Amino acid sequence: MRRLFNLSFRYKVPLWGSGLIVVAALTVSAALMAQAYDDLRNDLLTSSASLARTLAKNLFPVMLNDEVWRAYEIIRAPLHGEQADDLIQPEMILALDQQQKVFVTTQPNGVPMLADVRQLGAEYAQLAERIAAPATSEAAAVELSGAHKIYVAVPISDDGERVGTVVIVHSKDKFLPRFRSKALRATLTGLLVLALLLPINWYWGQRMAIPIVQLARSIGKVAQGRPAEAFSTAYPYQDELGQLFEVYGMMVKALQDKNLLEQEMIRSERLAAIGRLSAGLAHEINNPLGGMLIALNNFKRRGGHDERTLKTVAMIERGLAQIKDSVSAMLVEAKVKSRNFGPQDIDDVHTLLTGEAHKRAVEIDIDSDLVAPLALPANLIRQILMNLLLNAIQAAEELSTVRCTMRKTRSA
Repeated sequence: MRRLFNLSFRYKVPLWGSGLIVVAALTVSAALMAQAYDDLRNDLLTSSASLARTLAKNLFPVMLNDEVWRAYEIIRAPLHGEQADDLIQPEMILALDQQQKVFVTTQPNGVPMLADVRQLGAEYAQLAERIAAPATSEAAAVELSGAHKIYVAVPISDDGERVGTVVIVHSKDKFLPRFRSKALRATLTGLLVLALLLPINWYWGQRMAIPIVQLARSIGKVAQGRPAEAFSTAYPYQDELGQLFEVYGMMVKALQDKNLLEQEMIRSERLAAIGRLSAGLAHEINNPLGGMLIALNNFKRRGGHDERTLKTVAMIERGLAQIKDSVSAMLVEAKVKSRNFGPQDIDDVHTLLTGEAHKRAVEIDIDSDLVAPLALPANLIRQILMNLLLNAIQAAEELSTVRCTMRKTRSA
């Protein structure tokens, strides 16, 4: 299978296209044959069921009065005037009594009257077992495994009183040739479609694949550092494949005009432009941030604020300072030194995540023995701690608790 996938596009595209066409044609042909079989069978069963119900209605008073000759005339009537090769024409019609004995039949020589149908062979014994049911006007189609006949049985009953069963027998020898004829036509139609589509598929597959193979070979030479070359044959169309060839030609010309020094110069210029943009952006952000920090400092100097307000202002001040440090890192010339990580950062993290925890019905419990700042970058540690706790909150079940324990240890 891997070898098949490794084939050149010159063969793979036509082969896969041909395979898909064959599968599609076989699927459609099989569906048409199955539909033809079902249609023929349903037509046969519908017609036979209608005939059986009519016969059962006429046979009820006759069998009730034990009029054998009249019953024979009734079951023989549908066979008059039918064509010998008519699909709907029954092979035989039986009328069975309550004891499943033959009351009357259209073929008395083959199936004698008053004979127990269960003793006429294994097939009739299975038929008798299948039609032995309470009185009902519904027709039952019986197809026995391995049998060459189709049986349609309708109880002979009226007002819940059942006197027997009428059975219409059809031979599959008439049914199957009609189906084979339809299946042959469907097969020939499928073969005709294949004969038309396969050459077209092979032609277009080759027409599309050959230029792609040439393009792959040329690109491979470029990747190996060998001189690029144009195609020996042109692709004259302006579809996506033609646009690809055009772009490739432009690439070949560009590669011939460039060298390593030019590439380094372009790269250096781009990096310099990015550095200048980053520096300008950082300064533009840091200016208003500095004003905010000064305003907060003036606010604290005024005094007269409660503890909760001061705590909130301190948290805002630390957050702005963290933003300022992060933006300052964009400056190529900046040597950012973050402040030390302290207990107030733990309180900030707890406060910032409380809302998310409440939305998910989760409690946060942070147990820390940190009482003084540590020589650790506050910005990075705060971000790591917030990410870990946020992931834990999102993974926790409702009404549960997320616990975080922080301990200061001495390194060896």
